Amino acid sequence: MKAIIDIAPRGSIFRVAAAQLKAAEKKPGYAADYHLSFESARTLFSELTPARIDLLEALRQCGPCSVYALAKTTERNYSNVHTDVSKLEEHGLVKRTPDDTVFVPFDSVEIHLALFKKAA
Repeated sequence: MKAIIDIAPRGSIFRVAAAQLKAAEKKPGYAADYHLSFESARTLFSELTPARIDLLEALRQCGPCSVYALAKTTERNYSNVHTDVSKLEEHGLVKRTPDDTVFVPFDSVEIHLALFKKAA
């Protein structure tokens, strides 16, 4: 499963979906199982901070674990890790099991960042 994170103007979800379908036709394996868009690079990086991206990487490396174990693994404060995991969960990038273990449900997470596009 693949997650794609990108920047898309508000209300452009249908254009994004159409573009994904076209890309999937041209490039097998491009289609995402999960798509997350932010209105601007500023918003993307305020929600997906370097520390949160590091947590995603750590979870992929160590596998499902408790928030406490993740804090120990990353050598970060438990409270901060808990807050960051909650935000990642809110965005659908982290899932929680009934026994409170957290994990990344994707094989890959890609951030597509086009700072500007040439007008058509």
